[in-house]
Parts: sequence; C-alpha cells; structure tokens
Amino acid sequence: MRILIDTNVILDVLLKRSPFYETAIEVLKLSTRDDIQEFVSASAITDIYYIAYKNLRDKAAVRELLKKLLLIVSVAGVSEEEIQKALELEWNDFEDSVQYSVAALNEMDGIITRNVKDYSSAEMQVWEPAQFLEKTKC
Repeated sequence: MRILIDTNVILDVLLKRSPFYETAIEVLKLSTRDDIQEFVSASAITDIYYIAYKNLRDKAAVRELLKKLLLIVSVAGVSEEEIQKALELEWNDFEDSVQYSVAALNEMDGIITRNVKDYSSAEMQVWEPAQFLEKTKC
C-alpha cells in the first residue's frame, strides 16, 4: 500500500503537537511494515521546513528533524504534470490540490490527513490518522 502523508500529520510528529502527536507517530511507525510505503510530497518538505522553523527558531534542529523524517518516508516529486493537474482541480486550497495530484499521478492508494474535508472531491481514499491505524491493524 502506497500512502501520501499530508503536511499536518508530519508537523504533528515533528513539533509534538498535542493531542495529535501520539496518533501521528503511530502512523509513521507503519512505514516499517513491508506492505506499507509512506510518502510526503517534495512541496510539502518546504512547507514543513518553514512551519517547523517558525516554531523552533533553530535551523540546525529543523534540518536534523527533516533528515530523520527522510529515514522513515520517501519523497514524491512535484513536476509540471502535478502542478497542471492541481490547477485543473480548481479546489479552494491549492496546496491540497497539489498533494492530491501527487498522490493520484503516483498511483497511491490514499492520503492520510487531519483535514479529510479538504479532500471531499478526492477520487481516492482519504483517512484521518486514527482511521488509517484502525484499517491497518493486523
């Protein structure tokens, strides 16, 4: 199963945001399973860096967090094709359009986000972290 992890879930882990941290970290731990591949989009990495730095005010610490993140998840590229598809969607939030386009064009099985309503027009599965954990219980 190939899954795109939305920016908010990654930030919940990196910034240890309560009450979301525990569930989000469990989602990332699923990447150790052979049947689950987790991705973040390349564009999300820049957003994650910016928001984490705004909160932590320590560039070295943010870089270390991102290095650790990249040991767990893979990065899905954002090319002109993903941007063109995102523009065609005409969703209210362009960043969500890009995330969705990355997932769709990379043939992912779904997206994990805390903002499921932002993906109401999605033609793929979208889960909240707790929903995905429930789905993947062995």
